[in-house]
Amino acid sequence: MQGRLQDRVAVVTGAGSGIGLATVRRFAAEGARVVCVDIDEAAGGRAAQECGGEFVATDVADETAVRDLFDGVAERHGSVDIAFNNAGISPPEDDSILDTGLDAWERVLRVNTTSVYLCCKYAIPHMRRQGKGSIINTASFVALMGAATSQIAYTASKGGVLAMTRELGVQFAREGIRVNALCPGPVATPLLLELFAADPERAARRLVHVPMGRFGAPEEIAAAVAFLASDDASFMTAAQFVVDGGITGAYVTPL
Repeated sequence: MQGRLQDRVAVVTGAGSGIGLATVRRFAAEGARVVCVDIDEAAGGRAAQECGGEFVATDVADETAVRDLFDGVAERHGSVDIAFNNAGISPPEDDSILDTGLDAWERVLRVNTTSVYLCCKYAIPHMRRQGKGSIINTASFVALMGAATSQIAYTASKGGVLAMTRELGVQFAREGIRVNALCPGPVATPLLLELFAADPERAARRLVHVPMGRFGAPEEIAAAVAFLASDDASFMTAAQFVVDGGITGAYVTPL
């Protein structure tokens, strides 16, 4: 439905690829003015050029940089209507708790969870002044399930995003600010495909648990983000919005 986000200012982190890039495209198609945020200047710049938006190179784990990001967006565009806090990593060093070092653990938590904390911390004051706003934080279906093929830091980081989102959604509900967590299932992003290309057995072991029999497409997740950002989701806050091909509902999958 074109026009649901007409003239709203949307900040998207991790905008250069995968779910972020698909969301930038979807937001632009629905009329939003998109600010593309990425640490990768080439990828982020391409995303902004494609959607006719603005690119801001930002390390979302750096507090000063995140504060400057949102203050700058509000100053230049007049508002911060939507914040899609989506940047994240899943490095190969993140494995079983028996093998994952403290350095990997802390790096994943800083990028995946602390960055969301910072983006919320510095977006919310602008939304309070406006009396409205929509924040969508990328969690994951792994925050809802356990796995024997563990990525312990990633799983913990997304659990933290889920709990933090719930808290913020409740705290700011009466100020017109909605805060929801997106919980995608396995999505065919460059990050996931790179991980699985190095270990096809890992991909097969996961795919068998998806009732639909395939991984999601970034565009399918972007459609869910656009819904949460829009007034169509006006009575939704502090929610976990699961888009996972049925994986969290499955006990035995179809043959």
